[in-house]
Amino acid sequence: MTIRTAAGQDIPGLLELLRQVGQVHHEIRPDIFPPECLKYDHEELLVLLEDRKKPVFVAMDGELVAGYCFCQLRDHESGRCSVPRRELYIDDLCVHENCRGTGIATALYRHTEAFARQEGCHSVTLNVWCGNDGAMRFYEKMGLRPRNIMMETVL
Repeated sequence: MTIRTAAGQDIPGLLELLRQVGQVHHEIRPDIFPPECLKYDHEELLVLLEDRKKPVFVAMDGELVAGYCFCQLRDHESGRCSVPRRELYIDDLCVHENCRGTGIATALYRHTEAFARQEGCHSVTLNVWCGNDGAMRFYEKMGLRPRNIMMETVL
């Protein structure tokens, strides 16, 4: 397995993984996520892959895009109640359903964390949907802890 920055030839594999993660989200929250949901389409991915502030890393198992990590570099200016800082936000991390439990997610996360350090980031952040217990356990194992919690009442 190798991890590298995603390129145009990876788009079909990225689309398949986006379909898989969309289905996971649909199963957890069908009131929010429709079935067969894709966060990005082919054209949006072409644009995204050119954005240096939004790196995408892929884990390759031969020719298979076995996993991805979509990221966003975010620079926060100082404010009345905050200090300036840079963070790397993980927008999405997914491992192909046939490759889960093989260490790919750990390798992708560690690669992303090393990139964040190289970029001078203060922290790595992400959101996890309640009900995605496997993802929550994985991120806790990687050392992440809750920073804030969004709550809701469904009406």
